[in-house]
Amino acid sequence: MRAARGSSRQPASTALVVVSVWRTWPFALLCLTAGLQTIPNDLYEASAIDGASFWRQLRSVTLPMLRPVNQVLMLVLFLWSFNDFSTPYVLFGATAPHEADLISIHIYQSSFITWNFGLGSAMSVLLLLFLLIVTAVYLFGTSRRRSDA
Repeated sequence: MRAARGSSRQPASTALVVVSVWRTWPFALLCLTAGLQTIPNDLYEASAIDGASFWRQLRSVTLPMLRPVNQVLMLVLFLWSFNDFSTPYVLFGATAPHEADLISIHIYQSSFITWNFGLGSAMSVLLLLFLLIVTAVYLFGTSRRRSDA
């Protein structure tokens, strides 16, 4: 009985993850491609002269040079995932399954389904404050690393 109950919950969250990845991977690919084009070929030539294999170049040249792009990309995708309303609403409607219920759906339900605009506004402000704190921590961490270098 437990396996059947657990398996009925999984498709909702799996569908949400698959659609979200499908929507965001072109942006991520474009950002990473742009980041790869900024890496100077001199670094690869120097590492090849030193005898580095492809995997060593990937680990020692490519990934460290892509770190700033990856950090910004992770922040943007994190912010987008918290603010995403359209994906779960289009997939499940106003009453999403409990496993795929996001805060944006709760805000919508509180504001426009139950007409409790005060609660919806309060949740929106708290979400804004949370995302501002996450962004401030990110900016503080990246500016600290830049000043150390």
